Amino acid sequence: MEKFGKSQSVRRVEDLRFLTGYGRYVDDVVPEGALHAYFLRSTVAHGEIATLDVDDARDMPGVHLVVTADDLIVAGVKIGMQGVTVKNQDGSKGAAPVRPILAHGRVRHVGEAVAMIVADDLLAAKDAAEMIMLDIDDLPVHVDLAVGGDAIHPEAPENRAFDWGMGDEAETQAAIASAAHVVTAEVFDNRVIVNSMEPRGCYAEVTDGRLHVACNGQGVWATKADLAHQFDMPADQIRVTTPDVGGGFGMKAMRYAEPFCAAHAARILDRPVRWMSERTEAMLSDNAGRDLTTTATLAFDANYRITAYHIDTVANMGAYNSQFAQAIQTDLFSKVLMGTYDVQTAYMRTRGIYTNTTPVDAYRGAGRPEAIFVLERIMDEAARQLGVDPWELREKNFITPSQFPYTTVSGVTYDVGDFMQVLGSAGREADRSGFAARRAASQAAGKLRGQGLCYYIESILGDPAETTTVEFADGGALIYVGTQSNGQGHETVYAQFLEDQTGIPADRITVVQGDSDRIATGGGTGGSRSVTVQNTATLATVEVMLAGFTAFLAEAEGVDASAVSFDDERFRIAGSNLTPTMLEVADMARDAGRDDLLTHSARIKLDNRSFPNGAHVAEVEIDPETGVVTVDRYTVVDDFGNLINPMLAEGQVHGGVAQGVGQALTERVVFDEDGQLLTASFMDYAMPRADDIPMIGFSTECTPSLYNPMGMKGCGEAGTVGALAAISNAVIDALWETGVRKVDMPFTPHRIWQAIKLAKGDSAAA
Repeated sequence: MEKFGKSQSVRRVEDLRFLTGYGRYVDDVVPEGALHAYFLRSTVAHGEIATLDVDDARDMPGVHLVVTADDLIVAGVKIGMQGVTVKNQDGSKGAAPVRPILAHGRVRHVGEAVAMIVADDLLAAKDAAEMIMLDIDDLPVHVDLAVGGDAIHPEAPENRAFDWGMGDEAETQAAIASAAHVVTAEVFDNRVIVNSMEPRGCYAEVTDGRLHVACNGQGVWATKADLAHQFDMPADQIRVTTPDVGGGFGMKAMRYAEPFCAAHAARILDRPVRWMSERTEAMLSDNAGRDLTTTATLAFDANYRITAYHIDTVANMGAYNSQFAQAIQTDLFSKVLMGTYDVQTAYMRTRGIYTNTTPVDAYRGAGRPEAIFVLERIMDEAARQLGVDPWELREKNFITPSQFPYTTVSGVTYDVGDFMQVLGSAGREADRSGFAARRAASQAAGKLRGQGLCYYIESILGDPAETTTVEFADGGALIYVGTQSNGQGHETVYAQFLEDQTGIPADRITVVQGDSDRIATGGGTGGSRSVTVQNTATLATVEVMLAGFTAFLAEAEGVDASAVSFDDERFRIAGSNLTPTMLEVADMARDAGRDDLLTHSARIKLDNRSFPNGAHVAEVEIDPETGVVTVDRYTVVDDFGNLINPMLAEGQVHGGVAQGVGQALTERVVFDEDGQLLTASFMDYAMPRADDIPMIGFSTECTPSLYNPMGMKGCGEAGTVGALAAISNAVIDALWETGVRKVDMPFTPHRIWQAIKLAKGDSAAA
């Protein structure tokens, strides 16, 4: 790593302002005198809008504007928000029903925005909302995770969003039919609400004839393009900015109604308009995550080598296609379909369905956590049914180092990996040999103890191209980046990396992000792409910088360019005692009138993505009398390739594991048969707390990626990808001796207690 960085655990510089109240979030930077927007949302899951009379609301004191879908249409706004569609198995496109900015003619889930009220203050807007006459004729509600029911969209009979497939089904079924052993399991992946610390929010204003929208998203350029499309405006008349963001996790990367509505109001009123979600409003309107059921089948030969894999998934889309929803449980899931196992016969089918619930989209991992969860659960189930040690079953089926580069059954080419090395390290770090003694101690105390393993691999996604620009100004440097920090520590890691390459002190480097006027292009943040892609662009920019400064110094000193060198801190000139730093050369160029040397830029595109992988080992202890599950020990050994800042990588893993623990133990979205969200506050939706999260052991084994010059592999989503199956496998391991053979996440006390009672024949627990 010496050429590309010192791999130092540098503390996050941005945390000082975050922890002392000096963060500048979207609700902190609203222009003075901004009007407040409030959204009237449907309280009905499915119905025809019979009456929508807003006249009385418009007459309320302090109200400046009330907007419905019809008003947007009259104003020439395109009301349909776009969403990706996939191809069905028959070659046709997946369903593409209109997802209106504001409900038009029909409502399809509780929480869908019906009208926007803009007033002097929030209370006035809420009071006006009470005056809107909204009458909805109920329609049948479909909330079951199954194909069928009355159509929510005419374009989707039986509520089928798509029917997607990959692989050769006939070949796979033939391999299963001839296998020595076959194991089948049904795996349920529960729906979760993202619940970022800072809810969504935005404001819009018109300044000097240009529209400016600020929102707490994961990149400004997609929002800018969306605004240009919806309003049919020239893109150069739009500026989008993003200030500090308190968590995104994929949920904030998507299209939502509120920024479009705020922008429309600001254009109509020529006044700034602000909106900030409240927590229950967020639970009703933010894209949810997961929510799918998969039937998985593994076939083995007599030596327990996997010969085929077949999965059939039903995935909940919610009421509409969110931005990337159709691709999440199809293409993105398939990227890691076979994980780290050497299997070339597989078939995957996924059917997306519409329900009268909040739309579903990317949540930390976007398809890859779902795929690895299914695979690692059935690997554990197979080990139990076959009477094989689950660690040994994985080892027997690993892709070996000699097989790389390895093209998977999904057509993805892994560059490098040493899974046995990582797994061996995990066994030592987790003290696997001491587990039997710990289990005996738990039994002596009347508790159940289980250990669970998950071996995951990630396919880093997102835009493979990025630009870095470095500008010298005010005795330091500005680095312009195309990603957007949501709390990951980008300000620290980008400055640290530029310091490593140039010798410019990190405290004299300012990271500039989230402004479409100052940064022309960018891929935003998502898919664990940020540090790998952005720092590769920074490396290219440094090369441009060095070439320019080398030529300048050679000309100034009257020597050949080959006589000028740079040692990561200072330039050296043969035959001269002149040893200027990068900042000093920038000053020399400025004094010489060479302003062209004060800004340097490069754009790169990675041809391939990286593949972080690792082993998660969870140990849980269960109190059979209460059903309480405690995650007692948690060990992670990851292969992230070369690390720039190990502390930040570990922090990302900790956060990801915490989100996995939440989904596994506490988080559960519940709708009733009428489509009402019963878990719409933190009184009902159980987020993980400090005492749910164990101390997490973290270490790395490095096989540098061959697909980028720094040998890095993204780490942002890896913690969640590995956590779900590790905890689930540990819970099943603990419960096995009680006779429990299946229990689904979340492993709440009641669910575990009930499973134990039923396994013992206590029908009263049903």
